[in-house]
Amino acid sequence: MHFQMLVFKILLISSFFHQMSLAQQPQICVETDRLALVGFKDHIFKDTTGFLSSWTGKDCCGGGWEGVECDVSTGRVNRLVLQTPSESDISVYMKGTLSSSLGDLVFLETLIVSGMKHIAGAIPESFSKLSRLKQLILDDNSLQGDIPSGLSHLESLQTLSLSGNHLTGQIPSVLGNFKNLQQLSLADNMLTGVIPIGVKNLAALQSLDLSHNLLSGVVPNFLGQLRNLTYIDLSSNELSGEVPVSLCGLIKLSFLSMDHNRITGRIPSQIGKMKALTSLSLSFNKLTGQIPESIAGLPNLWNLSLSRNELFDPLPIAFSKGVPSLLSIDLSYNKFNLGVVPEWIRTRELSDVNLAGCKLRGMLPNFTRPDSLNSIDLSDNAFTGGISSFFARMLSLQKGKISNNQLKSDVAVIKLPDGISSLDLHSNQLFGCLSRMLSNKTSKFLEAIDVSNNQLSGSIPEFVSGLNLKVLNIGSNKISGQIPTSISNLDKLERFDISRNQITGTIPVSLGSLVKLQWLDLSINRLSGKIPDSLLGIEALKHANFRANRLCGEIPQGRPYNIFPAAAYAHNLCLCAKPLPPCKGTKQGKLGQ
Repeated sequence: MHFQMLVFKILLISSFFHQMSLAQQPQICVETDRLALVGFKDHIFKDTTGFLSSWTGKDCCGGGWEGVECDVSTGRVNRLVLQTPSESDISVYMKGTLSSSLGDLVFLETLIVSGMKHIAGAIPESFSKLSRLKQLILDDNSLQGDIPSGLSHLESLQTLSLSGNHLTGQIPSVLGNFKNLQQLSLADNMLTGVIPIGVKNLAALQSLDLSHNLLSGVVPNFLGQLRNLTYIDLSSNELSGEVPVSLCGLIKLSFLSMDHNRITGRIPSQIGKMKALTSLSLSFNKLTGQIPESIAGLPNLWNLSLSRNELFDPLPIAFSKGVPSLLSIDLSYNKFNLGVVPEWIRTRELSDVNLAGCKLRGMLPNFTRPDSLNSIDLSDNAFTGGISSFFARMLSLQKGKISNNQLKSDVAVIKLPDGISSLDLHSNQLFGCLSRMLSNKTSKFLEAIDVSNNQLSGSIPEFVSGLNLKVLNIGSNKISGQIPTSISNLDKLERFDISRNQITGTIPVSLGSLVKLQWLDLSINRLSGKIPDSLLGIEALKHANFRANRLCGEIPQGRPYNIFPAAAYAHNLCLCAKPLPPCKGTKQGKLGQ
């Protein structure tokens, strides 16, 4: 009897553990969910991501369907994540539309279809049935049409991101129904109209990104009521009116950008209350008045960008001891008449200094912490000297721009840091031999150099392989000699401008191997011979100019050369064929007689 009881207990315990193990095993995919996913797959005509090739068999939960996750206890699909990195290869994409069948995945909590580039069509109205959805992310596709107002039924939604599409129409005011919404991003679309009043109901909102649209009207006061906001980006729209004082009450806000709009009036002095602010960008507007002293009291502000407004002197005195976290400043192209670079800028450990068009003059400034500088722009001022050693101690410098000044120097004595990637010194009074600046010692980091509109002489040097130059502009100088055949070693070159010099010889056949070239200007030189047919291999070319040389013969007959305007070939010796009159004695010429 005792033995039977023992056996019974053992059977009971093993049955209990068997039931427990069954409960922990993933349930087989519910057929409704499988059919909804198959419906989506059927609407994708091309998939180079490889995701959908794994969608085979009956079990969408335990069958290895990439991007599909299910609830262990119910066997219902609760996550669909199809995402490529934003920087991924352009050859990685899906082409098709979003199937309305996805609306049948009623247990879905996360829906992400992002970075597919060629998924077009409208956002299906059926998505309004996804009442459990917390995350809806459809970034960086090609979706069109309006934002469906039916999305307002998704009351559990915490993240809505539709940025990087081709959406049109107005932002539906009913989006204010999202009581739990924390992130709203509708950036990089073609949305019009005003920022709707419904947005003021988004009490939980932390991040608002409406940048790069066509929104108009004023920046609404009610944004100042959304006390949880930490991030606001309204840049690149058509917004007008003043910066609302109400925004200054957002004590959690760390990022505020309204650049590239039509904002007028003064920067409110109450902005000093925004102690959490780390980045303030109001560039490319119509702001007037002085920069408020109160900005100096922002302890965490590291980026201040106020360029291209109508702000005027004097700069706040408090800046000399304030803004302790400042790393990047842009005051370019306002109505400042600074004369010299302020001491509080010269003596700080800054990474980016942009003071273009600030009426600076005399010798270039001496920065006491030059090794921290990553970029500097002092263009469109009246500096006359100090260029030879100016960059030498800027060991971290990547981008240097001092164009359109009155700098006089032999380029041979200009010392450049090894890591510099972009150098723009155009429109100065620099002289000397070009080969002293461009030689086999040229840094492999250098990607762009513009020394056009100076008084440089000498010839174009030979180029070694391994250089990474993308932009080479030496136009409007006194450079002579020939284009070296080693130009083909600049295989990353996208822009090549040698116009308005005294260059002779023929156009080398090797120029045709620069397949990434988009801009080619050889105009106003003394080049002879014909335009080589090898240039037909440059398929990316968008602009070319051969005007005012001594070229002769048939223009290469293929796109884009035969459809460039005739002016691109004018004032040569004897060029012929499209877009110019046909060559004499050729079949084309006889047909045209």
